[in-house]
Amino acid sequence: QVQLVESGGGLVQPGGSLRLSCAASGSFFSLRTMAWYRQAPGKQRDLVAAITSLGSTNYADSEKGRFSISRDNAKNTVYLQMNSLKSDDTAVYYCNTAQGDYWGQGTQVTVSS
Repeated sequence: QVQLVESGGGLVQPGGSLRLSCAASGSFFSLRTMAWYRQAPGKQRDLVAAITSLGSTNYADSEKGRFSISRDNAKNTVYLQMNSLKSDDTAVYYCNTAQGDYWGQGTQVTVSS
């Protein structure tokens, strides 16, 4: 039984930072490319960042230099460090495999003054 639980979201002012965590259950984790996605109200769900099983990373162009994805395979956990946040980053953030196999509830990030 696979479960992905996101946490760490909240309300932050523009320019602030948040660190999101994704705790995974199941034996799949260490062999899969993992990713963070986000979906703003009325918008499609888009990939933000991805990290392979060996730690290679990729980012959406708009997030380069601000966001950093990492993973700890021993803990079955993926992280997303978000810096210099702006209002356009407001969304529900989800973690999943790169194929989008296991959608959970996500964690809300709101950037507002």
